[in-house]
Amino acid sequence: QVQLVESGGGLVQPGGSLRLSCAASGFTFSSYAMSWYRQAPGKERELVARIFSSGAITNYADSMKGRFTISRDNAKNTVYLQMNSLKPEDTAVYYCNAKRYWTEYWGQGTQVTVSS
Repeated sequence: QVQLVESGGGLVQPGGSLRLSCAASGFTFSSYAMSWYRQAPGKERELVARIFSSGAITNYADSMKGRFTISRDNAKNTVYLQMNSLKPEDTAVYYCNAKRYWTEYWGQGTQVTVSS
């Protein structure tokens, strides 16, 4: 059974940091590109960051560059998202995604709220 379980979300003040984790099971994690997406209320889901299977290549949405860092530990079947200098507009549900060719899995999401 495939599972992607996100954790690490919560309430943080502007300028603060959070580290999200996504623990994967039920598929060959190291063969999949892993991504974080987010969806704010009333908005479409958008890509935050992606890391390819080896971990050597990463992509970021322009608004996250320099603030967010995606990483993965293939030995632990886990992908991380370090979020620094958080802004109120980063408030959203953050989703973990695994993709390999036409096969794609999603986690249930974790809420991140940036507010004073």
